[in-house]
Formats: sequence, structure tokens, C-alpha cells
Amino acid sequence: MERSLVENVFLFTLNVAGWLWGVMSFVPWYYMSGRSGQIRRQKIQARPTSLVPGAPYRDVEHFDALVTTLYKGITTMDQLFRRSVQLYAFRKCLGTRETLSIEEETQPNGRVFKKEIRGEYNWLTYAEVDSRARNLGNGLITLGQQPRQNIVVFAETQADWMVSALSCFGFGFPVVTIYATLGDEAVAHGINETEVNFVITDSVLLPKLAAVSGQLTQLQHIIYMGNAKKSVLMNFPSSIKLHSMVEVEELGSRQGNAQSRYVPHPEDTAVIMYTSGSTGLPKGVIISHANLLAATAAMGARVEPSITEKDVYVGYLPLAHVLELVAENALLAHGACIGYSSPLTLSDQSSKIKKGSKGDLTVLRPTLMAAVPVIMDRIRQNVMEKVKDGPRLLQLFFTFAYNYKLQQIKRGYDAPLLNRFIFAKLRKLLGGRVRQMLSGGAPLSSDTQYFMNVCFCCPVGQGYGLTETCGGGTICHTWDRTTGRVGPPIASCEVKLVSWEEGGYTIRDKPFARGEIVIGGSNVTLGYYKNPQKTQEDFEVDRNGQRWFHTGDIGEFHDDGCLKIIDRKKDLVKLQSGEYVSLGKVEAALAQCQYVENVCVFADSLKTFCVCLVVPRPKQLKQLADSLQVPTDDWSAVCSNKAIREAVLKDIRIVGNSAKLEKFEIPQRMSLVLEQWTPESELVTAALKLKRKNITSFYQDTLRTLYN
Repeated sequence: MERSLVENVFLFTLNVAGWLWGVMSFVPWYYMSGRSGQIRRQKIQARPTSLVPGAPYRDVEHFDALVTTLYKGITTMDQLFRRSVQLYAFRKCLGTRETLSIEEETQPNGRVFKKEIRGEYNWLTYAEVDSRARNLGNGLITLGQQPRQNIVVFAETQADWMVSALSCFGFGFPVVTIYATLGDEAVAHGINETEVNFVITDSVLLPKLAAVSGQLTQLQHIIYMGNAKKSVLMNFPSSIKLHSMVEVEELGSRQGNAQSRYVPHPEDTAVIMYTSGSTGLPKGVIISHANLLAATAAMGARVEPSITEKDVYVGYLPLAHVLELVAENALLAHGACIGYSSPLTLSDQSSKIKKGSKGDLTVLRPTLMAAVPVIMDRIRQNVMEKVKDGPRLLQLFFTFAYNYKLQQIKRGYDAPLLNRFIFAKLRKLLGGRVRQMLSGGAPLSSDTQYFMNVCFCCPVGQGYGLTETCGGGTICHTWDRTTGRVGPPIASCEVKLVSWEEGGYTIRDKPFARGEIVIGGSNVTLGYYKNPQKTQEDFEVDRNGQRWFHTGDIGEFHDDGCLKIIDRKKDLVKLQSGEYVSLGKVEAALAQCQYVENVCVFADSLKTFCVCLVVPRPKQLKQLADSLQVPTDDWSAVCSNKAIREAVLKDIRIVGNSAKLEKFEIPQRMSLVLEQWTPESELVTAALKLKRKNITSFYQDTLRTLYN
């Protein structure tokens, strides 16, 4: 198709601009706007403690001794927060955005959604948070809570969640965290196993607790955040007393300092964190004050430049997840402030935000934020859709600007003119001030990482850790612009590889040593609650008294000391023909397909090929249906249409080939599913990881059909 005169003139202008920018790359001031990636990439970030194969790697900046605390003399989480209160008493600490009104909006399909119009953030100072935490702790003791006695916090991420945790840290109550999205059986399991008398919850979750209240044998008190309807409170048996959080704080304030207060020790349990669990019932991980303190110190140190009291963080990931809990405590340790949000109110386009009003990011304008890969994948897809739907000239200009800046980033430079005049508008989607993002919870694709670096003008670093290591393991430096790696070990731990002969990974492999990742250090937790057998399987203590955790993940160390995750024991399936398929690796690659919202790959060891289930992206699938002249009135008929399934499978194969997957790794058959996979459906965890066992059970008939 011939280009119009306007398009030819525009392309000529772009070429001239590109030539000018190329010349500007040699101008000293422009060179100084970015760091030389080639020089930085050669810098040794971690090195082994000896020349013996399989020796642990340590961060070179803390090679002689592992970090155990952020500040000298601080040994518990209570002391860490108390230091911040003394230094930053009247600075903003925790912020909650006011909801002005809620309106019902009817969709074209007849469904009704509630949309919010929100106002400004209301802030508690450090002194006010400390006062509330003290009053809550005194009130709990008055009601009968004892030091070293477990207490459950079962709520969505919000300021009151953190107030509750800080109170428990200060009074020596081990905090049992349970995801708000867990099913009834898992919730009852966590409450009963930890033998708690008190549960602190959100009023919106009271119906969920009421549904299992008959199974809660030892529960005596429920403290709820916010307001609750009397009809909901009446659903509980008389053996369980209900109190509002405000009432308990008022009760505590009347006690003053009369209550004797237990002083926590470093070895005391700070948190029992129930993992969302990809298989079976969740396990409780025992985290001591010393564990949490070490992880907070080391992970916070990887924010570059350092966190200060001027930083603003947006809290929206589950606080029951170790990544968010450590991140928020690291911010509080430096006097920064945290504004709370949710995935449904985060941006102007979020599903609960009234069209034309502002999302939380626009109002809060954070400087730091964390995200899981699935959220960043969606951000990338939404931006690309808007560009694709725009005028052709806009598409051409965006493509040119994106590719030019991407080349500069890969060379170790930046593109300040493009940042100011082109990408500043996209940057405003995150509030306009984000200077660093941390990705964790699952592998982040190289394409998405580069996209966030280019379009949002801030480094996106991957981190690697587990609940069992208090979230700590490795984190990329901000100046390392390589992708596909998770960085060097953090300062509180060391990482080694152990050969896994069965899977073909050994510490003798060339060019890089490979094996199961084993993490040791002060952030390695104490084991699993009431599960000594599993603790003995996964944890070990060496002759020096250091604890080690066997992760089950397979990695390789590069020459500069950075770790790359290449496989996982549990995700490795051997096909009948003898080839191994890494399910997680294939899923990460196929997530880039334009029609894929989520994907789960299956490999039967009795077959020679793998298959997959795909949660389709509605808008893209409808566009495909229109192009194939398939009616879109019946969504079930669209997903089961043979022509559509073949077109999606063809695109999956194209994406798989471009990702350099082997032929046997690319699914040969595929089914489009009708259901969205959510934590509520029990098909993904609260961290949005696949619950493979549940998905296999739910779709067993579909999988049987795919393999027949």
C-alpha cells in the first residue's frame, strides 16, 4: 500500500530527527544523562566465598559479614519503628483516601458495577500511628490477649492492617497473616491451627468469618475495622464476642501505661505467614523479629538512591504477602510515607473508579512502588492497545520513539528529550514521579521489563525470594539494565547452587554452574508451623549454626555474580520421548500472546506433546471473531469456535518460536476457557500464581479431551 504525502513527509522528519539525536549521543552533557551499561555490566556484583565449586555467593559490598540490622543496636521490629517515631514524629506516615460517593453503573450486558468518586488522602503522622498501636495493644491485653500468644490479622491491605501489625510487634503478639482471598477451608485451617483467641479483621470480611464460625473451636474475640451492620454481627455464635477496633483502642487509652508490657526479643516469633499455597492447604511460615529485621535492612538497601523521608510509596499488594510487608516496613524505617490503594482503584482507568475522576496513583503521585509481573503485563498490553487504536501517524511516531530509546537503554544511555516530550504523558499514568519499581513473585519477561523502563522512565528491577526466606534472596541493582536476571544476593544472605543430577543441572556445567538454589543467612525463617517433617525436608542448619533453605528453583550464576532462574523442580515434566518441559518457562513466554490473559500449560509424561488452557482477553478475541465473521453474541460459542481456536493456537506457536522455545515445548493443542482465574475462584493464589492442582481438577474433562 502506497504511503500518502503526509506520511512520507512525517517519516522524513523522523529520519532527520533520528540522525540529529544520533549526533547528540556524542555531546558530553547528553552522554552524562545516562550511565554506561557496558562498563556497569562488567562490574562484579557478587562473588563466591571460595574457589570450590558450589561455594556460596555473597554481595561484594558486604562480603565479610552478612547484614542483620539496619541500625546498630536495633534488634526487633518494635525498636525499628520506635526509632522512626522519635525521628519523624510529625511527618506523614499512613494515608487513606476518602471515598466521596459510590454510584451504580449499568454495563451494556446488563451487569451493574459500583463506581467510586474519591477525594484526597487523609494522613496519620508517625506519632498518631504509634499512639493508636499502643492503645490497641493495651486494649487487647485488657480483653485477655497474652504476650507470645498468636493473633490473626485477616484483612485487605489498609492503614489499620499496618497499625495492627505494629501494635502486635510492640506487645509481643505473633501476627498470623491469612490472605483475604483464601477459601473458607483455608481460613478455618489457619485460625484453628494457630489456636488463636483473637482475630482482627475487616468489617467486609465478617460474613466470610461468620460462614466458618462454627468450625472455629477456640476463637473468643473478633475485632473488626470500620463499621459493621447489626444484621452481620448477629450471625456469630454467642461464644464469640465482637468489638470494633475503635472501641478496643478507646479501652486501651483509658488504661494508659498501667498495663505491664512484654519486651520482644530478636528470636521471638514476629509473624506466622500462611502462604497462599499452589497445592493443598496453606503452610504457616514462622518468621522471627531477627528474620524480618534482616530482610528489611537488606532489601531496603537495594533501593538506589537510598530511601528518604521524602519518598512516597503506594501500598496495594496484599500485606499478608511477605514482599509487601517487608517493603512497607523498609519505608517506615526511613521515615517515608505510605498511601494505601487497591488494584481496583489504582489508576484512572481502574474498574471501581468513576469515569472522569482520578485514580489513587494520580492523587498520591508515589515515588516508589512494587508490582507483580501480571500487573505490569496488563499495563503494557493496555498501553499498546491505545497506541494501536490511535491514528497511524501516532503509531509510527511511538514506534520510532520507543525503538530509539530502547537502543539507548541497551547501550547504557537515556533519552531525556523523548522522556520530557513523549513519555512524560505515559509516566503520568503512574503519577509522574515513580523513580523505581520492584518486580517480584514470578518471572518478569524481558519485553515487559524493557517496556516499563522505556515508557515510564524508571528502572524496573527484578527480585527473587520466598516466604521461607522472608522475601529476601536477590535483587537487581537499578543501574543494571540487563533483563531476565534477578540480580546478586542481598546483604543479609548468601546463595549457593546444589547439583540436581536427575534434572541434568550440575555445579560443573559450562559456561555457568547450574543447580538448585539454596539460600542461607539471617533472613532464612525458622520453618513451618506445626510441621516438623516438612521443615526437616526443606531447611537445614550447618555446623556454624547458619540456616539454609532449599528453594526447589533451578538457577545459574553469571560471571558478574548475578543469578538467573532457569527452571523449577516441581514445574519440570518429562515427556514420553524423554524431553523435559519447564511449564513455568513456557507459560512466561506465551503470556506475551495478544489473545492471552492467562495461560496454564500441561504436559502428560505418557504423551509426546503438551497442551494448554487459555483465559482469553475479551476485547482482542472479539476483534478476532469479527475478522473471521464469527458472531460474538454468545461468548461460549466464541471460545469453542474451531476457526478462532486455530487462530489463537497459530499465534501461540508464533510467540513460542520467537521466544526460541523448542518444538516439544510449544503446546500442540489448546482450549479457551470461559472463567476468569481469580483468588476467589481458588484457581490462582493471592499473588496470582497458578494453583496447578486446582486447575487440573477443575478442567480434568477438558484436559482429557485435549489429549484424546
